[in-house]
Amino acid sequence: MNSTLTSQVKEVASNQRNIGHALLDNGKVSVEDVENILKLQHEQGLRFGDAAIKLGLVNNSDILQALAQQFDHAWLPANSEAVAPELVAAIQPDSPVVESLRLLRSQLTLRWFSKHKSIVITSPSEGQGASHIAANLAVMFAQLGQRTLLIDADLRNPRQHTMFRLPSNPGLSDILAGRANIQVIHLVDALKNLFVLTAGTIPPNPLELLSRPVMPEFLNNMANQFDVIIIDSPPALSCADAQTLSAWIGGTVVVTRRHHTKLADVDAVKQQLTIAGAELVGAVLNDY
Repeated sequence: MNSTLTSQVKEVASNQRNIGHALLDNGKVSVEDVENILKLQHEQGLRFGDAAIKLGLVNNSDILQALAQQFDHAWLPANSEAVAPELVAAIQPDSPVVESLRLLRSQLTLRWFSKHKSIVITSPSEGQGASHIAANLAVMFAQLGQRTLLIDADLRNPRQHTMFRLPSNPGLSDILAGRANIQVIHLVDALKNLFVLTAGTIPPNPLELLSRPVMPEFLNNMANQFDVIIIDSPPALSCADAQTLSAWIGGTVVVTRRHHTKLADVDAVKQQLTIAGAELVGAVLNDY
């Protein structure tokens, strides 16, 4: 190895913000590989990542992961088993779906989170994607550097624990019943700044639990510890849980699904929110 390349390799290995360092740290390339990458980069005027791909040493997913580390952006490789494939914000950050979610995040930041910390995500009925939207939004707020808490308040048919590969209980229901404390909140190791509170033990009385004064007390406590709180709620027309949660929080996003949701159902949810004294912050059309 000549002296010039040796110094360049050492610079790659020592600079913690360098993409080459990230590839080395992730075990994707060796020091000898870096020498060959730098040589091709110099000869053909390529970027470091492009040169590495051209040599067949890494793929585009490896480069995206290294860039995410370089810019302190929580991102996982597409084949990661740390989360479910549904979490596109974590594993497909450059997809059109995620770009749409970024727009939703921006709208919520401007219209709601500039003055509030918590919001409820619900849908008129099952199968419209509310849990999916809630989970991905939580990931994306965490990617902004916001200390984010995702609460699975669907005490009837919870899903967040499956998406984040977490134990289902203890969780929210256990806290509300006085059987657990906030220590049951999970830090998602793979996604910096993201915390998840699973639904917990499925109770026989979910609405009564969510209606207890301990619920707003708990939410106020969490608001002192987190920048953003996203609450995944049961479908609004299936039970009164979403209405109760919206009354505590004050703002709700309704997720609808193309060719699935009826306009009459959306109107019915809006009426429920009005009765609860909550604001319909926005509506999301899924599968558009």
